[in-house]
Amino acid sequence: MKNILVIEDETKTRNLFVNCLKSEGFSTIGAENGIVGIQRARECLPDLVLCDILMPELDGYGVLNTLRQDPVTAIIPFIFLTVTLTKSELRKGMNLGADDYLTKPCTVEELLGAIAARLEKQTALKQWYVNQQLSAKSQSIDTTTFYPTSSRLSKVFQYIEENYHQQINLSDVAQAVGYSHAYLTNLVKRQTKRSVHDWIVERRMTEARYLLLNTDETVNRIATKVGYVDAGYFIRLFRQIHQLPPKEWRNTSRMKLVDEYFSVSPSLN
Repeated sequence: MKNILVIEDETKTRNLFVNCLKSEGFSTIGAENGIVGIQRARECLPDLVLCDILMPELDGYGVLNTLRQDPVTAIIPFIFLTVTLTKSELRKGMNLGADDYLTKPCTVEELLGAIAARLEKQTALKQWYVNQQLSAKSQSIDTTTFYPTSSRLSKVFQYIEENYHQQINLSDVAQAVGYSHAYLTNLVKRQTKRSVHDWIVERRMTEARYLLLNTDETVNRIATKVGYVDAGYFIRLFRQIHQLPPKEWRNTSRMKLVDEYFSVSPSLN
């Protein structure tokens, strides 16, 4: 549910907007002046702000300027509410970073249309930045640093790298490098403190995370690509390792990228 902050000093008008938005399925917050509005914007981080221009103590321009200067609130879509609008007022608001204007009184259709347009643009903008972040991170996995350096294990890791996407196990690796199961198990454990199975799983999970972040392929398809015929087993194993199922991990990780990007780019709106 999207959360809308309405900053309006006239009680009747404020309640009209708040109740209208509630009836349309939005969560709403009211603020009786600009100072209170800024406080509530910082506390609640609404998805969008509707703000009157002419208010005592602090007008709408002051509210917008303050919110745009704060990295926490800088990217929140902002729509001005006004009775009249001159070219100079329009230019002033746009220079400060206003997203849109609505003249009062306005119809419900006009109100909802303006809100929908701003929220859709914000969603598209966030997705664009996600794609930019993912593109920046989309270089191939550097396997030269993934495996530990060990001349005695180079053939072991080479075989795992070339075949992790297939259904390989300890027996396959041992046969490929010419070691007995016991000798290979002890050698890898002694050299890396991990088992052959651990290395196969870690390589698969590394590739799975890469594909989850950088593609929109289904979890089932990714499971197959990293060597798991049984997608259910892959999901359970992924959740055991990452504390989240693959789909939720993908969504959470992508949102973190958005938050990270906006935290260092507060002026973007």
